[in-house]
Amino acid sequence: MNIKTIAELAGVSVSTVSKILNNYSDISDETKSRVLQIIRDTGYVPTKSAKLQERSSSGLIGVIFAGRQNIDFSHPFFAEVLSSFKRQIGFLGYDLLFLTNESPDSSHGDYLTRCRQYQIDGCLIISGQDVEPAIDELDRSEIACMGIDLELQGKRSGYIMSDNYKMSYKAVEHFYLLGYREFGYIGSTMESKISNLREKGYTDALEGFGLNVNKSWFVNGDSFYEESGYQAMKAMIQAGSVPQALFAASDLLAIGAMQALKEHHYQIPHHVAIMGCDDIEACKYTSPSLSTVRQNKDKIGKLAAALLYDFIHTEAETGSIIVEPEIVIRESCGG
Repeated sequence: MNIKTIAELAGVSVSTVSKILNNYSDISDETKSRVLQIIRDTGYVPTKSAKLQERSSSGLIGVIFAGRQNIDFSHPFFAEVLSSFKRQIGFLGYDLLFLTNESPDSSHGDYLTRCRQYQIDGCLIISGQDVEPAIDELDRSEIACMGIDLELQGKRSGYIMSDNYKMSYKAVEHFYLLGYREFGYIGSTMESKISNLREKGYTDALEGFGLNVNKSWFVNGDSFYEESGYQAMKAMIQAGSVPQALFAASDLLAIGAMQALKEHHYQIPHHVAIMGCDDIEACKYTSPSLSTVRQNKDKIGKLAAALLYDFIHTEAETGSIIVEPEIVIRESCGG
């Protein structure tokens, strides 16, 4: 059983079957359903190409949470992206191997050494902060790599991220149309490229609307997590004033900021309207429910799997995809 046989049974071309296996969107639901049913009925499992078999025979994809300040499974955005990636890459016949940077044993080897040792076919690299030099070495190697929120530059590397600049621009536009004119921002560390991109989009949008950028209402924390947002908001409150509208560089930062505001008897959105970024599941259950700029986590994970698969199977060398964000309105914005 192979792709050609599947195509003949379904009455479609080989390229159509290949697109369905790679989850391309330009195939009709009826055709996709028919082909997938034949795949299930026949028990067909996608096999690796001859070129892939020459390069490696492990059937393994390495997963790395990069950075000395790790993003890990506890971060709901990356957990959802990874779940989507796992489903798609598993459908394409691969298993995942997680590589840690936390071993005290130097003989354990750097990422590239371990990838070669395990004959890993490709790597998914999820960006943390303060990314270690070993990632650059892996990026420049012969191993196909796909970055999430990390701009890889190697000859067999690519990356996928949301349009971080546009995210915050959309937030300002929405706040502006609701009548808000005093804006604040809570970000992560100054070393975070993602946070900096979101802040730049925010300030550029304010200037574009002819609004004042009050730097006393712009506070960076030390991570993308709740405690950082909580402390940043407390610092703003203790400085003596708060903005009418606040955008946080992650939903977790926004949730932390909401807690600080409540403790100081500010009402949301009556005193301060808040919008986060990511659209994690918890946004629906905060009080009030959190408005956010959605990153399409399922799409990011699927695209990462499909693009990395193509890097491994073809002569494709580099590629990057910027995914469009979407505003999700809930109670915390008012209006």
